[in-house]
Amino acid sequence: MANQAMATNIAKLIVKSGLKPFKTTPSLLSNLDSRVTQLVLSNPSVPTQSCLSFFNFLRQNPSQKPDLRAHLILICRLYRARKFAVMKNVLNFIVNDGNLRCTTERIVSSIGGELSEPKFVDKFCDMLFRVYVDNGMFDSALEVFDYARKNRFEIEERSCLVLLLALKRSGNVELSLEFLRQMVDSGVEISVYSLTIVVDGLCRKGEVERAKALMDELVGKGFKPNVFTYNTLLNAYIERKNMSCVNEILSLMEKDGVDYNATTYTILIEWYSRSGKIEEAEKVFDEMLKRGIEPDVYVYTSIINWNFNSGNMKRAFALFDEMTERGLVPNAYTYGALINGACKAGEMEAAEMLVNDMQSKGIDVNQVIFNTLIDGYCKKGMLDEALRLQDIMQQKGFEIDVFTYNIIASGFCRSNRRDEAKSLLLTMEERGVAPNAVSFSTLIDIYCKEGNFAEAKRLLKEMETKGKVPNVVTYNTFIDGYGKKGKMEEAYKLRDEMQERGLMADTFTYSSLINGECVRGNLDTALELFNEMPQRGLNRNLITYTALISGLSKDGSLHRAGS
Repeated sequence: MANQAMATNIAKLIVKSGLKPFKTTPSLLSNLDSRVTQLVLSNPSVPTQSCLSFFNFLRQNPSQKPDLRAHLILICRLYRARKFAVMKNVLNFIVNDGNLRCTTERIVSSIGGELSEPKFVDKFCDMLFRVYVDNGMFDSALEVFDYARKNRFEIEERSCLVLLLALKRSGNVELSLEFLRQMVDSGVEISVYSLTIVVDGLCRKGEVERAKALMDELVGKGFKPNVFTYNTLLNAYIERKNMSCVNEILSLMEKDGVDYNATTYTILIEWYSRSGKIEEAEKVFDEMLKRGIEPDVYVYTSIINWNFNSGNMKRAFALFDEMTERGLVPNAYTYGALINGACKAGEMEAAEMLVNDMQSKGIDVNQVIFNTLIDGYCKKGMLDEALRLQDIMQQKGFEIDVFTYNIIASGFCRSNRRDEAKSLLLTMEERGVAPNAVSFSTLIDIYCKEGNFAEAKRLLKEMETKGKVPNVVTYNTFIDGYGKKGKMEEAYKLRDEMQERGLMADTFTYSSLINGECVRGNLDTALELFNEMPQRGLNRNLITYTALISGLSKDGSLHRAGS
C-alpha cells in the first residue's frame, strides 16, 4: 500500500508540474524503488510523453535507473501510442546495458499482462531483432529469430533483409547463407532480394560456384531469380573470365524470359570491350537503344574509352556527340577518356580543346587528366609544355605524385636528356615522393645505357630493400644493357633469375638477347633464339627482325635471314 500511495503522489506531481518538483527537491524520490517506478509508468492518468520524460530523468541517476520491467512497461505504452521510433530507442537501452540484457524468453515473459493486443509480441520480437542487427549483435538477433520461430511469432521479411544486408557488409557470408536457409525452413515469405543479397555476398568473396549452386537450389524450391540475381552472377563470372559460365547465365536469362536491364547491358558492353571485341560491344549497345533502354553517361564513357583504345577516334568522338545530343552531361571520366585517346594519338590540340570545353562546363581538371596531358606532351617531345603544365598543376594545389615524376623522367629520356631525368628521379624522395618500380627501372635503364652496371645493380638491391618488386621491364633493362655491351653471361644469368621469380621472358627479352648474340658474332645462337620465340608463344616484332638482319648483314650471311 505504501508503494501505491507514493506512486500515486508522484503521478499527481508529474501531471500537475512535470519534472520541476523532482529537480528542485530531489528528496521527493529518496524512497523510490523499482516497484514504485513501475507503478508510476503504468499509471494511465500520466500521459505517455510525461512517462517518457520521467523515465529519461531517472536514467540520469545511476541509483534510480529503471529496471527491465520498467523499460518494458514504457515500451508497451509507447506501442499503444504508436510511437515506434521512441519504442526502438528504449529497446536500444535494454540491449546495450549489460545489467538489463538477457534471453529473449526472459524479456518476453517479463512483459506480463500489460498489453492484451495480440500482435504486440510479434511487433516486439521483430523490433528487438532489428535493434540487435543495428547494433551488430548478430548472434542475439538469431536467438530472437529462433525464439519467434518456435513460438510462432512473426519476424518480417524486411527485417530479415536488414540482417542479410548487415551480414554481407560485415563479410559474414557463412552466417548469411545459414540464415537464408533458416528463413526458408521457417516458412518466411522470401523475396528474390533476399536470395540476391546472399548470392552477391558469396560472389564478392569469390565463392561464385556456391552462389550459382544456391540459386539452383532455391529455383528447385520454386524461387524465381530476377535480373538483379542474374546480373550479380554475370558480373562475377566476367571478373573471373569464365566465358562458358557467362554464356550459361545469358542462356538461363533467355530461357526464363528475364529481360536485360541497363546494368546487364553495361556489364556486357564492358566485358566485350575489355576483351577487344568492340564490334560485339557495339552490337549490344545498338540492341540496348533499340529496346528503348537509355544508356547513361557511364555506358557512353565505357564504349568511348574502348573505341579510343582500339584506335577508332572517329567513332569515339561520334559517340561523344551522340551522348550530348541525348542531353547527357559528360563527367570528368568521359572527358578523361577523350583526352586520353587524343593524347595517345598525339593530337594535343584536340586534347587542349577538350580541356577548354570541360572547364567551360564547370568540370575541373583532375590529377589523372593533368598526368595524361603531361604524358601526351612528353611523348610528342614537347617537354616545355609538359613542364608548364606541371607548374599549373602545383599552382592548383595538386601534389606532384610518383606518376608525374615517372612521366616527365621518361620524357627526358626520350629526348636524350638523361642527366635531367636522373636528377629528377634522384631528388623525388627528398620532396616526399617515394619511387616505385617504374622509377627504379627508369634509373636502372639510364645507368645501363651509361655502362654503369655497378650503380644499376646497387639500385636493384635498394629497390628490393624498399619492398619494390622488380618486374619484366626492370630485368629487360639490364638484359638489353648487357646485350649491347656483349656481356651475354650476365644477360643470361638475369634472364634465368627473372624466370625463377615467375616472370616470363617476353619479345623484348628475346630481341635483346638476339641483338647481344649478334654483337658478339654468335649468329647460330641468335637464330636459335629467333626460332625459339614462336614455340614460347611470342611474336617477333620489328626490333627482333632488325637485330637479326643487322647481325646477318655484318657477317655477310643475309641469305640466312629468310631460312
